[in-house]
Amino acid sequence: MRKSSTLEIVLTLCSPLSLSEVVPSRSFSSGSPQLLDLPEVALFPDSPMFAEHVNLKWVRFNGSLPNDAVGIFNGYTERTDYVCKVNCEAGFYSATKGDLCFYPYANHEYASAKFEVLVNVDHFEFLEWVEDSYGAAPQFSVRTCPDINVFVGKNKYGLGKVVTQHKAFFLPWEGKEYWYKSYQVLAINRERYSQHISHVEYGIDEMELFHHAPETLQLARVTNLECSTVTKTVRLEKTTALEKHWDIGRETRNGSVSTMKAKVPILEQTVTFSEGTRTSETDFHYLVSGLQVLVPPNHSCTVRMEGRKMTADIPFKGRLSRTNHNGDTHWTSITGTYSGVTVGEINAVVERCQPVTDALPCAPEY
Repeated sequence: MRKSSTLEIVLTLCSPLSLSEVVPSRSFSSGSPQLLDLPEVALFPDSPMFAEHVNLKWVRFNGSLPNDAVGIFNGYTERTDYVCKVNCEAGFYSATKGDLCFYPYANHEYASAKFEVLVNVDHFEFLEWVEDSYGAAPQFSVRTCPDINVFVGKNKYGLGKVVTQHKAFFLPWEGKEYWYKSYQVLAINRERYSQHISHVEYGIDEMELFHHAPETLQLARVTNLECSTVTKTVRLEKTTALEKHWDIGRETRNGSVSTMKAKVPILEQTVTFSEGTRTSETDFHYLVSGLQVLVPPNHSCTVRMEGRKMTADIPFKGRLSRTNHNGDTHWTSITGTYSGVTVGEINAVVERCQPVTDALPCAPEY
């Protein structure tokens, strides 16, 4: 963010009333902007710029306007302008003015061929322009850089930036920078919505299957204190859980509802996300194993039910619809991961019988 004293002097010396009502001239002006590439701010790509709103992103301009770029129709100039930024300075891009981003900075309008464009993939996120003034911005306004209070703004003359520190909206115009006390800020509408995931397809060919080490599910001990071999019937019972997890990579906030109709991947069912990016379900299965054991006199035999857990991670893709409180529905494509944990390979194992300590001796046979 700039630390220019030039702008602060202008703000101090000029009348707020006169500057805030400046009407830019639409006639030809010789005051064309200078080319200026600002030093890039070190950003951290692993940190999401717009949190769970993953469809909203800043995209590098590479010679053509990206699909789904965020723009407005500028009625004052009678052209379509798109939101762009140079470093952390917001401005506008217009195809009629060349492959440049025009932005206000330090009391001037500058242009740069190195810039980023704001993109809302599939126009999925609900965006709105909110009235504000004196550098203020709604909580979920669109920032130009993380943790910097510079926001995308506009007024009736065009796109620019809102700077909280300087309590104003700044408009780039024909080589100059104008500022205004009232403006609109681009913000993400986070009112309650419902989401539904459909058309789910699993990438079975990309499934990763992991076999866990065997583990004991149930244990039983049979003791024979008689003086003759006996046959005991052992019944082992165990309830196991089939765990199913879907991670859609999209946040479901408290108060909103997301549902998903998908195969599991064999049996079709509907699941509900209450909060977070993933949901889980658990089905319980009743396992029974019975066998007969020959137990020698004064011996104890241990029988155990042994099972091996298996984990399957399967990628999937689908379509996500989001409907807001006004009934407007937006669609986008998503990818996610299904994880299933089940117990398979059930075995009943009889361990070697052991003598019973301190058992009463049997009378010798004659």
